Amino acid sequence: MAKTKYHYNSHTLKYEKVKTSTKTRLLRVVGFLTSSFACALFLLYVGFTFIDSPKEKQLEREISQMTLQYDIMQKRLEQIDGALVNMQQRDDHIYRVIFEADPIDPDVRKAGFGGVNRYQLLEHFDNSDLMIETAKKLDYISKALYVQSKSYDDLTKMAESKTEMMASIPAIQPIDSRKTRGGLSGFGRRIHPIYKIRKMHTGIDFTAPVGTPIYATGNGRVAAAGVDSGYGRRVLIDHGYSYTTLYGHMSRLAVKAGQEVRRGDLIGYVGNTGASTGPHLHYEVHKNGRAVNPINFIYNDLTPAEYAAILEAASQENQSFD
Repeated sequence: MAKTKYHYNSHTLKYEKVKTSTKTRLLRVVGFLTSSFACALFLLYVGFTFIDSPKEKQLEREISQMTLQYDIMQKRLEQIDGALVNMQQRDDHIYRVIFEADPIDPDVRKAGFGGVNRYQLLEHFDNSDLMIETAKKLDYISKALYVQSKSYDDLTKMAESKTEMMASIPAIQPIDSRKTRGGLSGFGRRIHPIYKIRKMHTGIDFTAPVGTPIYATGNGRVAAAGVDSGYGRRVLIDHGYSYTTLYGHMSRLAVKAGQEVRRGDLIGYVGNTGASTGPHLHYEVHKNGRAVNPINFIYNDLTPAEYAAILEAASQENQSFD
């Protein structure tokens, strides 16, 4: 109950009850309601702006988790794309070269998807650009994998129809990896051990003790077997299919010119003849008369770990042995 208020009347010298008019009361009620509403609006603004509700906090956690999952997915897509590019390069520059087949047209590998807008359903969302870009990347990888799968199908058919070719193409290491001394100089520009200048080294040097057996790396015919001023005692094998191999600095020969050899046949022994600074085998592979990196032709008798170790050693820019 509201308290009764009085005021002093100086004319009557008495305390008289204060009478509040209806209009005044109405104005007070309206003022109270207005100020209360303004305070409520202010509190709501502060609450919604600076204080997160439990539902908002839950949504923020879900968004954070989705962002993390998206980042992980993007990294995995990049890894898959990198592995796919490696497969495509090996297909075009190694496997198809071996089978004398033309590489796949880049336009075929990178062809897009024609017709209607495939991503129309992903438009008009807050994260449309992100979703569309991810969908495009997945579609590209799917199509590229399909093209690569068809390419491997073609290579399989080529292999089935070219059994003799596969037996003739150089595909093994010319000396037993257990007999090597660990030293290896790869294909490319290397420091010449005598002239001390950088020169093109057209083969791979395998260091091994004198007398270590040397084997033919593919079927073929011995085109030359004798002494060469630079390579010393050397053997040259014509494998057919535009491939030849050369084995230099031998101590002894085990074949003669014109002799037919099979992959793995003994053709000679490691030595130090010719322009050589130590016992080793200089091994070259030629395709259409041009020296190519032999590291791509010794995969058949090595484990992945052994091949990776040789690949690493051959890539070092060290000094050659001849």
